[in-house]
Amino acid sequence: MESVEYKCPNCMADLKFNPASQKLECEFCLSAFTVEEIKKLCESTENSIPQEAVQMQEDFANHTHLYRCKSCGAEIMADDQQTATFCYYCHNPVILAGKMGGEFKPDKVIGFKLTRDNAIWNFKKWISKRWFVPKDFKSEQQLEKLTGLYVPFWVADCDINIDYHATGKKIRSWVSGDYRITETQEYDVVRRGSLTTRGIPADGETKIDDLLMESIEPYDYRELHDFSMSYLSGFYADKYDVDKASVFPRIRVRATQACASLVKNSVNGYSSVTPMVENYDIRRTNWSYMLLPVWFMSYKYKDKVYEFAINGQTGKLAGTPPLSKGRLWLACLGLGAAVAAACALIGGALF
Repeated sequence: MESVEYKCPNCMADLKFNPASQKLECEFCLSAFTVEEIKKLCESTENSIPQEAVQMQEDFANHTHLYRCKSCGAEIMADDQQTATFCYYCHNPVILAGKMGGEFKPDKVIGFKLTRDNAIWNFKKWISKRWFVPKDFKSEQQLEKLTGLYVPFWVADCDINIDYHATGKKIRSWVSGDYRITETQEYDVVRRGSLTTRGIPADGETKIDDLLMESIEPYDYRELHDFSMSYLSGFYADKYDVDKASVFPRIRVRATQACASLVKNSVNGYSSVTPMVENYDIRRTNWSYMLLPVWFMSYKYKDKVYEFAINGQTGKLAGTPPLSKGRLWLACLGLGAAVAAACALIGGALF
């Protein structure tokens, strides 16, 4: 007899039936569904992959190489014309590991708009205001390590059911004769319905800091294109090593925060609002696998690696610069000497 497996509509992990709750539950993203809900959600599921999609996956596999860094384990994707010479994470040589699998073919891509010269100019402008960084951090040799990199992102559209129930109070006070009267009116505040959050990204690369990638958002999805190998020419691309089930908790937090903010902004005109029930349940998630452009650079200082990223579409930059304590101490000594000299001059003038 043929077995039936149900996948979670949010993270695509296997669902298991829980006799206690009488629901199908996902142990990865903690979603739960009734049998009727799952049957309805699975009605439109495609049972086969179109031949055109199969051909595109085969073309991707035939023209994409995978390079692996033996030092840090990074896996770098490049087209068959690209020669990878170093790892942009640890700057050690990388070796050809073989062909990429077609299942890693992205759905969409945003091409680089920021040239290398533009990215270097942005970085120089940003770093010029940081006085106490190590001297070689601003060197041309360091700037040569700035790499055009397509970072893998899982981008999610979430259908969310909202159940919000609160107590709203309107308080007014006035004086009547010798008395101050305060009137408090209480209202039931209810928000129920469904919302869809669109385009919430989460990077699928463990070696890049998640907060760094969030810091260079947003991307303009109006410039999304169907993936083509031509976009990789002259650039590197990361192979994702984090699946949808693993990034879903990050997606869920951002999606529910967006819904909560929208609901709370709709509740106004009250002196105070006290939530009694506040549930935001993600019932279905539609995923896209995208490559988004980033100018990336790392810098190693005193056994710590510092990462910097520039949005390859908008030019937004993020990163924490290293602090040279030696340069900071020299600046403090110089300032102290100048203050001492000024005090001496002032003291001499007084006598």
